[in-house]
Amino acid sequence: MQRFLLFLFPLFTLISAVPESSPFHLPTLRRHYEQAAADKNAGEKFYKLMADYNDKDAVILAYKGAAEAIRARDASMFNKLAYVQAASRTFEQAVALDPTSAEVRFLRFSVESNLPSFLGLSQHVDEDRQLLVQTLLKHPKSGLDAEAFQTVRNFLVNRGHVSDAEAQQLARVGN
Repeated sequence: MQRFLLFLFPLFTLISAVPESSPFHLPTLRRHYEQAAADKNAGEKFYKLMADYNDKDAVILAYKGAAEAIRARDASMFNKLAYVQAASRTFEQAVALDPTSAEVRFLRFSVESNLPSFLGLSQHVDEDRQLLVQTLLKHPKSGLDAEAFQTVRNFLVNRGHVSDAEAQQLARVGN
């Protein structure tokens, strides 16, 4: 049975892969996210793109949550909390669909680790950080492609989300 499942996993991945021409193709979403994080206009475009996504792909849903959080960053004071709460609900859906997805957990972590603690919406930071470090240490058998691996590792190390010892371990992985 286990061999059968191991055979089906790559097949399922190919079947469920989003075509390159789709606006929801992962490399495209990653670039949108990076641009949106740095630029208000790109943030608005990213939010509009993701607002209409209603399917059940965990990673794409997590990008939708990230777009909602970025919208909160750029919204009026009156609307910020509503967008952050929407992002939190979307991340919960994404994690429920795929609790072990490092990319889903990374997106939630990148948002929650930047939220003010008084909002009470950062309860997954430690759990997500631990999962991410454990996943990165398994690379190249982490389930992350090279681009996602570099992004997650750089974020954790460069923003001080890991200890010096963990940073040294992560520096040895994937090189």
